[in-house]
Amino acid sequence: MVHYGHSNQLRQARAMGDYLIVGVHTDEEIAKHKGPPVFTQEERYKMVQAIKWVDEIAPGAPYVTTLETLDKYSCDFCVHGDDITLTIDGKDTYEEVKTAGRYRECKRTQGVSTTDLVGRMLLMTKAHHSNIGPKGHSPWTGVSQFLQTSQKIIQFASGKEPQPGDTIIYVAGAFDLFHVGHVDFLEKVHQLAEKPYIIAGLHFDQEVNRYKGKNYPIMNIHERTLSVLACRYVSEVVIGAPYAVTADLLDHFRVTLVCHGMTEVVPDKDGSDPYEEPKQRGIFQLVDSGSNLTTDLIVQRIIKNRLEFEARNQKKEAKELAVLEAMRRLEEEKH
Repeated sequence: MVHYGHSNQLRQARAMGDYLIVGVHTDEEIAKHKGPPVFTQEERYKMVQAIKWVDEIAPGAPYVTTLETLDKYSCDFCVHGDDITLTIDGKDTYEEVKTAGRYRECKRTQGVSTTDLVGRMLLMTKAHHSNIGPKGHSPWTGVSQFLQTSQKIIQFASGKEPQPGDTIIYVAGAFDLFHVGHVDFLEKVHQLAEKPYIIAGLHFDQEVNRYKGKNYPIMNIHERTLSVLACRYVSEVVIGAPYAVTADLLDHFRVTLVCHGMTEVVPDKDGSDPYEEPKQRGIFQLVDSGSNLTTDLIVQRIIKNRLEFEARNQKKEAKELAVLEAMRRLEEEKH
């Protein structure tokens, strides 16, 4: 998957240098080392490219980063999170570049991981009963809660105000499990103007649950805020936007254009069309992203792969616990 935890690591990595190249693995490589990928390689290439701190991607990057890889892309060093990554045979993936002094580390984002998100999606389904994993929990794999801070929002925000001559475009939605369908939509909206300034209105969790039902949203408002802010096409986010796009909102932000994708628009609580005002002003436009991917479809992919994923998550946790155990033994031997 590609999520705001990755974006946060890429943000930190970009701040360590001047130009950030992100190596993205193929599906085959991921299946071999980690288990079945949630998104295809083409989807992942597109999503990583859409993260605003990324200057370039290296498609089909090898799972083990070697000095040869770094030299191929003229990189001074590589950056990885402070969690352990292991090859199939349990070796540290970054051994070679660490030894050469061409390795830097950034902090993992507390409260989110692919494993955690997959777990949340699996818990959504009524039929799903949690399979208790092996005894003990790996500190990297356990489900945890993300804590939002103003600092994090500032780090993710563009801080740019609309300039004279900008076309201010408003889009609204849940943007749950921010994915390539959202990226395609925002890219299309971005292409509608010479100087677009896109404001994304995010609905509060309760509102999203009203129109999406089930256990939606999978990501809470704080997580969705960061996910959308990390996208290079978005200039500003309204955290908890009203469901109906009102005259007040349009005037306040001086909105020139309001866009919506091809997904169904659920009426407001009173049965009215939430886009009535922009339609009356003649500033409403439907935009076809050309993508049929929805949050629902991603969840369905995962349920379809459920057994494979559960096996993957248990294997990953077992591998991490084995490393912890080995590290503990080493510590004991020292004393």
